[in-house]
Amino acid sequence: MKWLRCQFLCRGSRSLPWDASSFPYRIAVVATLALCGAAVIDAQPVVIGSKKFTESYVLGEIAKRSLSDAGIPTEHRQGMGGTIILWEALRGGQIDLYPEYTGTIAQEILKRTDQLTFEQIASELGKVGVGMTEPLGFNNTYALVMLRNRAQELGLRTISDLRNHPELKFGLTHEFLDRQDGWRPLTQHYQLNPQSVIGIDHALGYGALANGSVDVKDAYSTDAKISEYDLVVLEDNQKFFPQYKAVFLYRLGLNDKAVALLHGLEGKIDEAKMIRLNAEAERTKNYTRAASLYFEPNAASTTTYGETFPHKLARWTGRHLELAGFSLLLSVLVGIPLGIWASRGGAVGHVILGFAGVVQTIPSLALLALLVPLPFFGISVRTAITALFLYGLLPIVRNTATGLQDIPRALRESAIALGLSPSARLWQIHLPMASRSILGGIKTSAVINVGTATLAALIGAGGLGEPILSGLNLNDHATILQGAIPAAVLALLVQSLFDLLDRVLIPKGLRL
Repeated sequence: MKWLRCQFLCRGSRSLPWDASSFPYRIAVVATLALCGAAVIDAQPVVIGSKKFTESYVLGEIAKRSLSDAGIPTEHRQGMGGTIILWEALRGGQIDLYPEYTGTIAQEILKRTDQLTFEQIASELGKVGVGMTEPLGFNNTYALVMLRNRAQELGLRTISDLRNHPELKFGLTHEFLDRQDGWRPLTQHYQLNPQSVIGIDHALGYGALANGSVDVKDAYSTDAKISEYDLVVLEDNQKFFPQYKAVFLYRLGLNDKAVALLHGLEGKIDEAKMIRLNAEAERTKNYTRAASLYFEPNAASTTTYGETFPHKLARWTGRHLELAGFSLLLSVLVGIPLGIWASRGGAVGHVILGFAGVVQTIPSLALLALLVPLPFFGISVRTAITALFLYGLLPIVRNTATGLQDIPRALRESAIALGLSPSARLWQIHLPMASRSILGGIKTSAVINVGTATLAALIGAGGLGEPILSGLNLNDHATILQGAIPAAVLALLVQSLFDLLDRVLIPKGLRL
């Protein structure tokens, strides 16, 4: 479909209403070629989502391998964020299944504070078109953890003991801070009143514990890092946390074969096995390899699993270019006309520049979050492209308006004296004269898009943000650099490409 759209656009560009040597024509051709170079979307596979922590990645890979081995095409969108993002993606059809926990379903998704049986949870989910497997075999409850020597030094054994130490610094995940079964109800239940509480990424929190930046953090009971960092789990002596039995949630429209394979995983993973798989993932920095131990417990440690790095890099870069290319094309096609309109001044011009400026001030993460709940968007590539398009507008609109406003009055009057129509003056004189400024705005927008596109991975849109998120989860700098370095190189290449395009797009007399 994308190829057909590309063909239409490429052919349609031949009949544009301006001369082939004009600046606008050249801009349109370059933008269209960028679109035509985007990767072709394959047929839709079964899409698996996972949250942004090791165990969810590994369970997602187990589901992927189970379906792939049975000949079902799959795609795993890793580290898409927290519960609500995954749940909305499942309900909206952007993903087909993901691993979840019964306590989270009851508390966060169904918003129930009473004790629900497994059958009641399944019944409530069925009402909104979602199915659930039986438990996979382990309970991964929330826990509060500390360094063992620190807990022993203070004589801390239970969560209740924390009441006597308000000076302790808490580093808690952002999701735990906001959950119905998280920090606020926990403090009320145990009557805790610490003086210092900060939000921190789940994986980075372990490093903060190790270096003493925080004293207490939330964790999952099957986290491999609990033993790796010699942590102690504070006893939930008042039984605050419910059971968090791992299950798979799936759309009821998912094909019967895939559903049967998911049910085949029920009761197959106990807590010891899950801890081992988590430890393997964090030791090897390879979720696919860790998942393979579920299928082949005695596999040799030298065996290679999953995609090779060159293949992954090509996939990440291709999607990154697609995101940045499409969004830049939209920014050019919308931004230049808006800039022309804004250059005329007046109330309309101020509104256009004001809107573009306000959008630019919205943090990129917030912009993604604002778009996700809206109809048509959701957790999808189009959401990421729309956010990047909005982010790229301001440099193009402002530079176009500024370039046109800076044209000398004498030149404008000469064009009028020649008897040229307003349209002819715009296409043949004003836009070519402003071309350096306009191209500068497009160049700035392109570099911004390449850098900001790494955040698209937060909603499962892929790109070079994937290894960055994975590296943050594993607290592994090498994995982070697998995405950060190519993104930086790509931004430099885009800048260099536009420097070369100066010779094509800018009239000779205006070049520096």
